[in-house]
Amino acid sequence: MDTAPRGSGRVLLVEDNAELVALLTELLSDEGYEVETAADGHRGLHLGLVRQYDVVILDRGLPALDGLDVLARLRGKGVTTPVLVLSALGNPADRVAGLDAGAEDYLPKPFDVDELLARVRALRRRHLDVARVLPVGSMRLNLDTRQVEPGPEGSPVRLSERECALLATLAGRPSRVFTRRDLLSLAFPEADSEAVVDTYVSYVRRKLGRPVIATVHGRGYQLGAP
Repeated sequence: MDTAPRGSGRVLLVEDNAELVALLTELLSDEGYEVETAADGHRGLHLGLVRQYDVVILDRGLPALDGLDVLARLRGKGVTTPVLVLSALGNPADRVAGLDAGAEDYLPKPFDVDELLARVRALRRRHLDVARVLPVGSMRLNLDTRQVEPGPEGSPVRLSERECALLATLAGRPSRVFTRRDLLSLAFPEADSEAVVDTYVSYVRRKLGRPVIATVHGRGYQLGAP
């Protein structure tokens, strides 16, 4: 029996076949996933860059931008979310091309539904295992304990839930510059003022040192180099 975690995961489905989108959205939702969809490569790339997911299911033959181009651009921007390529192109050379482009898995169409769901569970489990500790320069953020080790004085530093959410968002995409609006949506979805972002940036810097979060003038914030 597969014991991968179920429920509360987020899946990005990038697929232009409306019937298949409807089918997979229903199946994944029944498994407990929150599903977002994109019908072309440009939209899929945008969502993959600005939002966080546990798994991306990606077609190859997409309008506007080919699926492997989407994948290459995501990887080039430092997005490490596991990707399952789902494609009618299923010969060995096609699979090798998908895996070489950065996909963790490749499933040809037509596919068995139970196999697809099992593969998504496996990718999500792998993602959760890796994502529980994030590098923050020479330090590490443990998402389970909300501790940064080692802290500036050599001892672990415990963060509040909101401080941890902010730092985890930045550390999850270290090469990306986040606007205040981005951070409000990703780290503080229950808040309604961008001022809360500046407040918690100040709190995190006070605990870990100012260099831990870099200000990019006119744009927002980025993980620094403590």
